[in-house]
Amino acid sequence: MFDTLSDRLGTALAGLRGKGRLSEADIDATAREIRIALLEADVALPVVRAFIARIKERAKGAEVSQALNPAQQVVKIVNEELIAVLGGETRRIALAKEPPSVIMLAGLQGSGKTTLAGKLARWLKGQGHTPLLVACDLQRPNAVNQLQIVGERAGVTTFAPEPGNGVGDPVDVARRGVAHARDKMYDIVIVDTAGRLGVDAELMQQASDIRDAVRPDETLFVVDAMIGQDAVATAEAFRDGVGFSGVVLTKLDGDARGGAALSVREVTGQPILFASNGEKLEDFDVFHPDRMASRILGMGDLLTLIEQAEQVFDAEKAQATADKIGSGELTLEDFLDQMLAIRKMGPIGNILGMLPGANSAQMKEALAQVDDKQLDKLQAIIRGMTPAERENPKIINGSRRLRIANGSGVTVSDVNDLVNRFFEARKQMKAMAGQFGFGGGGRRQSKTRKGKKNAKGRKGPTQARRPVGMPDMSQLPSSLQQLPPGLGGLDQLPPGFDPSKLNFGKKKP
Repeated sequence: MFDTLSDRLGTALAGLRGKGRLSEADIDATAREIRIALLEADVALPVVRAFIARIKERAKGAEVSQALNPAQQVVKIVNEELIAVLGGETRRIALAKEPPSVIMLAGLQGSGKTTLAGKLARWLKGQGHTPLLVACDLQRPNAVNQLQIVGERAGVTTFAPEPGNGVGDPVDVARRGVAHARDKMYDIVIVDTAGRLGVDAELMQQASDIRDAVRPDETLFVVDAMIGQDAVATAEAFRDGVGFSGVVLTKLDGDARGGAALSVREVTGQPILFASNGEKLEDFDVFHPDRMASRILGMGDLLTLIEQAEQVFDAEKAQATADKIGSGELTLEDFLDQMLAIRKMGPIGNILGMLPGANSAQMKEALAQVDDKQLDKLQAIIRGMTPAERENPKIINGSRRLRIANGSGVTVSDVNDLVNRFFEARKQMKAMAGQFGFGGGGRRQSKTRKGKKNAKGRKGPTQARRPVGMPDMSQLPSSLQQLPPGLGGLDQLPPGFDPSKLNFGKKKP
């Protein structure tokens, strides 16, 4: 959604690179480009004015004029101010001291409240809670049925005593839902309320009545990030008419400009708590202002990438795989397991898009060619092999390759390509493991050298064991060891790095 804004901000800040000193004219020109970028992204005018004023004030101050790298300092200021616009620090959801905690969802019809209720319930369940969905949208056709289906998919219970479709009292259902949760020991209640195509008195009155009946610990305003400037007007109307304690952004995977969504927090003063970026129930997470600002400025979002990886990768399997990489014993079965885990994280293009520099023109062109169907083909080929062939690919001769190709619906050349590339990749991974101390390579070496002494007759110091997949930073080039926090991905990639030459799976023309 923020690709256009990211491109324009990148262009605006690119003009500062390489300058040892910045004049007021340079700062004014950059501020003008940033202003245009924000306005084109549909950010509210008052927010843009305040944002640019803060940038110019700080950029013309001592923190830039006395900096060793003034251009990079300006980028740092833009990053910090963007984080401030997005809410500053991450705000966690507030829960009651005595359960059940009540979370009320409010917003216009079509903003995605019902689907979001299921996503939130699934997320809370993953945090160890026992949520209950309460169907209080009794006006929209089939809204109750939709919430029940979403709840079933999320693995949570839905309290729906009324059929909806215009039948039932939503305030009474909300009150009974909280009582039911208390009796049945549910610790969180999520109340799905009705919406309208536009803000009206009836909508506000009903939402206010439900709020007064259940006294929610959190009232979340659900806003469609694709509705443009109307998002700000709607947020102000709900703030004044009902009141809310947090914002949830939905449909961040859309192609709208999305800047209005960035304005909601600044205009209403309420933080963005969650963000939804897809149709699946798992496409939902806590909103981190610093990470979103980093992604908008092209610095990547490695923390979110690591968190997603931790959810799908088994620590023991990862350690075992790392050991095999270090010893050169990686099998096609291990490769298949890792591939399936990566697929659980989402489309490959989205994963790579979290890396620093992903919004550069070269990287975007490379990411556009990434085709997840290539992984499906590799998976089919490996599944067409016997366990012995996966364990020892060297036994795959010509007749076996023909059988595998026929069984997996590919050509023999596809099988040859997979096997050859696997052997080459295994060789390279083993060499890399030895260089950076990955996995079992380091332990295997220390075992063979056990008891050896140095020149002075003392045993060498024992090396501290690093986490799985964590390289020895002392082995990295000095340019990578000393990157400023959060800015390395923008303009300090290793010399000669060309992302367009990364070997991704290519889409067929």
